[in-house]
Amino acid sequence: MENMNQDELKETKAGEETPQESQETKENTNPEEKKEEVKNQDNASASLEEKVRLLEKNLAEQKDSYLRLYADFENFRRRTAKEKIEFLEQANAKLLTDILPVFDDFERALKSFENPDLKIETAKEGITLIYQKFSKFLEKQSLIVMESNGQAFDPDKHEAIAQVPAPSEDLKGKVIDTVEKGYYLGEKVIRFAKVVTGN
Repeated sequence: MENMNQDELKETKAGEETPQESQETKENTNPEEKKEEVKNQDNASASLEEKVRLLEKNLAEQKDSYLRLYADFENFRRRTAKEKIEFLEQANAKLLTDILPVFDDFERALKSFENPDLKIETAKEGITLIYQKFSKFLEKQSLIVMESNGQAFDPDKHEAIAQVPAPSEDLKGKVIDTVEKGYYLGEKVIRFAKVVTGN
């Protein structure tokens, strides 16, 4: 019985292949499959290389596009800054040209004071005319004088430089006197009024 089992084992082992033999058998028996596998690997490698080339090309295009956009933005920024400076210079030139006639009037008034026969009433009349002309010029520029006397104190418009006892109850917390006028340009306060308030 033992001899029979050993013989059967030998026959069974003789019929089995070792892993190495199995691999060699596969390699020897399927050369076409081996060629197909190598071909597939080559195709996959070529496909990956093509994808890498496409990605590199795409990246270069994106980089070029970014650099062009950045250069355009820098040019736009420089051009806008230059135009802004030119606009301010032109606006200042227009303002100064409009104010020159008033300056000329002041020069004429000063020359007239050199005349020993000048009467004070005539000088006062001339200065008043220049003041009125200058006031009209400022109005054309949308400059409006702020009315403060008798108004409630407003820190958004007034700067209190002193407080005095109010002459009447209704003037408490209000502007009693304006030391320096405030001005609006349109609706915006461009100079606060310096005022004396009542307490």
